[in-house]
Amino acid sequence: MRNRYGLETKAADDNDDLDDALEQVAKSVEERTEKKVSKLIQTALAPFIDSVTNIEKKLNRPGAIFGASNDENAEVAAVESKAIHSFLKSGVRNFTPSQHLTVDEMKTMTVASDPDGGYTVFPVLATSINKKMHDQSPLRRLSDVQTITEGDAWEEPVDRDDLGATWVGETEGRPETSTPQVGMLRVPVHEIYAKPKVSQRMIDDSSWKIGNWLEDKIADKFGRTEGHAALLGDGIKKPRGLLTYPISLSSDAARPWKTIQYVASGNATVLTADSLKDAVWALRAPYRPGACWLMNSNTAGSIDKLKNGNGDYIWRDGLTAGSQPSLLGYPVEIDENMPNVGAGALPVAFGNFKKAYVIVDKAGYKLLQDPYTDKPFVLFYTYRRTGGDVRNFEAVKFIRVEA
Repeated sequence: MRNRYGLETKAADDNDDLDDALEQVAKSVEERTEKKVSKLIQTALAPFIDSVTNIEKKLNRPGAIFGASNDENAEVAAVESKAIHSFLKSGVRNFTPSQHLTVDEMKTMTVASDPDGGYTVFPVLATSINKKMHDQSPLRRLSDVQTITEGDAWEEPVDRDDLGATWVGETEGRPETSTPQVGMLRVPVHEIYAKPKVSQRMIDDSSWKIGNWLEDKIADKFGRTEGHAALLGDGIKKPRGLLTYPISLSSDAARPWKTIQYVASGNATVLTADSLKDAVWALRAPYRPGACWLMNSNTAGSIDKLKNGNGDYIWRDGLTAGSQPSLLGYPVEIDENMPNVGAGALPVAFGNFKKAYVIVDKAGYKLLQDPYTDKPFVLFYTYRRTGGDVRNFEAVKFIRVEA
């Protein structure tokens, strides 16, 4: 006898077999339905998934240009490379859409053209120069870097005082409390230039990668010059340096603003382990996360030999060659612009430099080719505008060698 499911039953007591068969049929139908529904959902969502994936790739890739895809980035870089090669070889006299460059090539550098023949450096090249400067200058890498597109200065409100507060009873009067004084930090941008030169013969050699050469020269010159000013600049037509402000032994609560605290080395000729520990604890807790040491190689070499009371070195080398060392648990950055150990010098700084110092860049580089001034050489006059200043005088401490 067959039932309505097409299954044969032999006796009334075979219900268990029938139940098992029915369960298998139901399970098979359910699985097929789930597969069909899943396929329909995947088909419907596929365009959205692809869109999200593309967005993630754009957001996560390094060196993206204004949200372009990797292919678009490569295309822009290729056009830019051709354009800069033509410009550096031929100069502005040949730099028009109707002659040696296409309209697309012109677009890569006409962010702001100069009536005298200078052009804003291409975005890919500018990004590469900035990266090399970032790697070369420790203080630029450690500081807060702001970019402005308009005006000649960057401004930030500075609240240096606490808002007054006091405890009162339920029915007591509430006299006016003190009001914090809000100041304004203004960091102007100053012009810095580099003028590397090369012979016309080398330019005429089409196999020579002139763009790479120019990139390295500009990054090296700007990086060294800006790095020096960020520590030692007097603020006149250049950034104000970290080491140029008045110093004091007084704590944050006791000394005036625009004065940086130092701890004494305890010795007139060498640094001591105790002075290094004093510098760490002089920096208040809110600033210690993200803090690091700043010193030159000579100073690092002398500190490398210091030991604690147990005879252990307090300096810790990195686990691999070339990796960053640490001192008392904080990373060490080497900046050759820092002073050597000597009477009255400030050879070591410890602080949170991102909170202590701000560097302000005016967006864009300008480039001018000059084949006339120094024949048979061609000069590449490149300039930009940048500035820098201390923004928080509590976020960094110095160690001063005894006089």
